Amino acid sequence: MDKPNVILMMVDQMRYDCMGANGNEVISTPNLDMMANTGYNFDNAYTAVPTCIASRASLLTGLSQKNHGRVGYEDGVPWKYKNTLAKEFTSLGYQTECIGKMHVYPERNRLGFEHVELHDGYLHFARKYDKEFSTQFENVDDYLKWFREKKGHDVDLFDNGLDCNSWVARPWQYEEELHPTNWVVTKSIEFLKRRDKEVPFFLKMSFTRPHSPIDPPSYYFNMYMSMLNELPNNKVAEWAKNIGEDNPLSTIATRGKLSPMDFKRFVAGYYGLITHIDHQIGRFLIALKEHRLDKNTIIIFLSDHGDQLCEHNLLRKAYPYQGSIHIPLFLYDPGNILDGKVKRIKELIEMRDVFPTLIDISVGKSVPDIDGKSFKDCIYDEKYSMRDYIHGEHSFGEYSSQFILTKEWKYIWFPIKNEEQLFNLKDDPNEMNDLSNNYDYKNIINELRKILIEELKNREEGFVQYGNLIKKDYIDPTLSILKNNNY
Repeated sequence: MDKPNVILMMVDQMRYDCMGANGNEVISTPNLDMMANTGYNFDNAYTAVPTCIASRASLLTGLSQKNHGRVGYEDGVPWKYKNTLAKEFTSLGYQTECIGKMHVYPERNRLGFEHVELHDGYLHFARKYDKEFSTQFENVDDYLKWFREKKGHDVDLFDNGLDCNSWVARPWQYEEELHPTNWVVTKSIEFLKRRDKEVPFFLKMSFTRPHSPIDPPSYYFNMYMSMLNELPNNKVAEWAKNIGEDNPLSTIATRGKLSPMDFKRFVAGYYGLITHIDHQIGRFLIALKEHRLDKNTIIIFLSDHGDQLCEHNLLRKAYPYQGSIHIPLFLYDPGNILDGKVKRIKELIEMRDVFPTLIDISVGKSVPDIDGKSFKDCIYDEKYSMRDYIHGEHSFGEYSSQFILTKEWKYIWFPIKNEEQLFNLKDDPNEMNDLSNNYDYKNIINELRKILIEELKNREEGFVQYGNLIKKDYIDPTLSILKNNNY
């Protein structure tokens, strides 16, 4: 068999539960549902460090956070990794292309891709006019250049007044075909036309939405604004009822209480962005067939992390809760190249596993010196075991967290607050009931705490002393292995 083409479709900040195939009865995602339901859908896929930079580091290197060095969000730290997913595919004779978001530094670092059409969205770090020429946003963003060629030199990414981390929602004010979501698909179809037809390709289609700004084209915004009564109500647990109560609500808040109408408008815009992506993916699938590539192409779809969507009065991401860490992930194989038997997979999958899996399914080769594991065998054997737990974390001020996740339980420790939580995800998937102070679960919390202590005992932050977890005053988002460029 010839090597199959591989397409990695990545979205930004999409929750696991925002697909019809994953149980959402309101949102319209016909193309994603078709791909997931006829492919191999992973119910327990997670990101260990739920923000853009750290999760993408795990994806592209196959390393755990303690080895890729990013345990929170920090801009401006160079990416100098020995091996990456793109480098591996390039070395295997694939034509490698990335279209859309990379979120690396320096911004034009290709990380092994032969060619990149870049749009990182509005990044505050890049949007500074005193930056050096080669990294300043007007000189590195391919979408912005294209956009200005279409609409004039004075248009920009924030013309609608929405911040890139805002919960405020409104329709996209320009023609739909100029939206960044359409641009990714337009450029991907152009790639299909100009690719080297003598070799297989690895294409990463990296969308900047449904991450803020919440600005779907009018059709998609109006679709959900017309059904506000059907949109889900906000879920706020008793343990979270006071979160954000005393804070004046900023449009870029990380926690707080939205008014009922603002919340519904937020969800309508967020859902609209996802349906818009779905329809554009449908457009790309049509082009794939027209180029007779659908029968020899494997597609993986995933998000880098989720969105709290105001659940438990929390906004954006970086939290240890399901809204932030639980991601959609499926393999779509229209040519039945893999011929797997298990359609709904329950094993614990982490972002680092994507790298070795894509190499495994494309050429049957294992990747040395990484932490991720191929989940290819999961689609053949429902009893195949990947791991017993996932260790995750995030440096995030007062809400800095460490967590241990199993299929049934989640234990969370907040090292700065020095507080714990315990949730039974099997019975309580929305994390409404914190069991950490319930004596009946003392043995479970002790067992999961021991696992976390074992994971952290040799970490440079000094989380563990004399076998116990130690309260911290500050947690650096970047480990010394990365700051010292020890790669």
